[in-house]
Amino acid sequence: MKENGVTMKIGMVQINNSFSNQNYLPYSVGLLQAYAQKHLKNKDHYEFLLPIYSRIQVEEAVEKLREADIVFFSTYAWNIRLSLEIAKRIKAQKPEIIVVVGGPQIPDQCETFLRRYSFIDLACHEEGEKIFSRILERCQESNWADVPSVSFMDQEGNFIQNPGTSRIKDLDDIPSPYLEGVFDSLINAYPNEKWIVLWETNRGCPFSCTYCDWGSASKSQIYKFGLERLFKEIDWMRNHQIEFVCCCDANFGILKRDVEIVAYFAENKRKYGYPQALSVQNTKNVTKHAYMAQKVLAEAGLNKGVSLSLQSLNDTTLKYIKRANISKDSFEELQHRFTKDNIETYTDMIIGLPGETYDSFTDGVSTVIENGQHNRIQFANLTILPNAEMGNVIYQKKYGMEIVKTSIINMHGSLSNTEEVQEMQQLVIATNSMSREDWVKTRAFSWMTSFLHFNKIIQIPFILLHKLGRMTYRELVEGFSSDKVQQFPILSEIRSFFVENARYIQDGGPEYCCSEKWLNIWWYPDELVLIKLCTENKLDDFYNEAKQLLKLILKEKNVKVPDLLLNESIILNRHLLKLPFQTEDLELRLSYNIWEFYSHVRKGTEIPIKEKPCCYLIDRTTTKWSSWEQWCQDVIWYGNKRGAYMYSLKETVVPSSVSSPTNK
Repeated sequence: MKENGVTMKIGMVQINNSFSNQNYLPYSVGLLQAYAQKHLKNKDHYEFLLPIYSRIQVEEAVEKLREADIVFFSTYAWNIRLSLEIAKRIKAQKPEIIVVVGGPQIPDQCETFLRRYSFIDLACHEEGEKIFSRILERCQESNWADVPSVSFMDQEGNFIQNPGTSRIKDLDDIPSPYLEGVFDSLINAYPNEKWIVLWETNRGCPFSCTYCDWGSASKSQIYKFGLERLFKEIDWMRNHQIEFVCCCDANFGILKRDVEIVAYFAENKRKYGYPQALSVQNTKNVTKHAYMAQKVLAEAGLNKGVSLSLQSLNDTTLKYIKRANISKDSFEELQHRFTKDNIETYTDMIIGLPGETYDSFTDGVSTVIENGQHNRIQFANLTILPNAEMGNVIYQKKYGMEIVKTSIINMHGSLSNTEEVQEMQQLVIATNSMSREDWVKTRAFSWMTSFLHFNKIIQIPFILLHKLGRMTYRELVEGFSSDKVQQFPILSEIRSFFVENARYIQDGGPEYCCSEKWLNIWWYPDELVLIKLCTENKLDDFYNEAKQLLKLILKEKNVKVPDLLLNESIILNRHLLKLPFQTEDLELRLSYNIWEFYSHVRKGTEIPIKEKPCCYLIDRTTTKWSSWEQWCQDVIWYGNKRGAYMYSLKETVVPSSVSSPTNK
């Protein structure tokens, strides 16, 4: 408050990672400011400094906060260490400043945390808006006795944790930072910045997955922001030409009105061109609303694919992580409906969950693909969040979790972004059901699956052999991970690369692979292998080895598939793979209707494979790449979630004399 003509100056820090050279508006601290400006008495006694919103040097941040009397830090896994270092330095230079931390990264039980970081004056828990305003009202005398949901050390060194407060049920009591102009000064101060909007339509999660701190008994009820407010915020995004919006809801599509919301988004994009993309976390157990909302998003081009967060198909694991009440059938139904509508999806699966084994995980992956997921499975390594049930040491011991600290790497982030303070994460690299060696096998299997099937380098033969030879996708992928590859130099090198990278992670190495040569960024290991194959002119040798290996696998399994059919499926796959420097379309003649067969499987239907002359024109010139760098960015990086690795083609008239394939 104001005393002797002095205004209380408030510093706000919400550090986010950049995404495609765009930065997130600091939504969390914006909400705090908007709420305080509505509810505080004597509002003119407080001055909010421009928030710190991106990763900058510590001394630069300290300089920006030097005038502040109190500084609030919104902390997450991706900013906690940098936030703490800034707080430590500013406190050392200005001991009288009040340092307040909040956000998901602050432990609910935080005595050890506060004793370790003694420069922190207050730690906040739960929703921050009401707490924030109360702190500002009490900060002149630094009396926190009646401030709910905070922890602190008193003057005698005793740890104090005040009782919590009830959740905000009427979310429209929190003014919109967008509509109230909270970000106007920030936007004006950085006119060349391209902003990403973080956005909520509701709060709460009815599920209680043990690896997530989104849902709990206190957060299970869903409360909603009003539709009128949300529509006005969409208009604000349109007027500010926001390209990308990230929805922070835990279960988008769980409410019937979510279809109205995306329809309004789609109409704005159709009429005005903005916003251009909306990223959401799809709900669980609901198919009708989720399907319709995602269908509208897809048809409007507002998403790059529908996320189906399956995580595991193992019943034991689902029980241990408290997802047994989430229907696997609903995921399968959504997968089939989206496939039928030609809407791309990608499925999330987590490596290292309690109760999961190598066998259960790989069988699960195989089942997901067999159910129609041919676009992408996103394989995530299990990480520990401090306030999730899995963050409890007792839980970790119960399931024999082995944990290693690794750097948090921004996927496809630039290697030039050298971090002054490196953020870290706790990664699970073994459990009592998945040994260290089995974790390595599982991690390597996942990359091999992505490389072979989802990067579409050999997807056509895989689908063919699965359907005609009754082989599981697990069997096919494991064939490329087995000792059989030792006689094939390129395949052996790929297998070794994946295994070595998995072991590197177990030893605390980064999750991704750096490449100064190719765009100077971090790549998924399977992406980097594909880049190296193509750029080092090893692609044809790979396909020759793959053909020989597949024949060995078929012989071992006693599966009969005509050699010509297998050869043609590999030829077709090879020529459909997008590559730079192509100047002509390609006519390809085959003896089987492989493309029609493959296309129908991708759409969730089936037709018989037939031996008949087919002629195709592969379109290699509508979209072209004149350099490997451009190809790496457009096809391998940007095409990842959409699985856009293949050219389009069309069937042409087959000359009557054609009866055999042309391998060009």
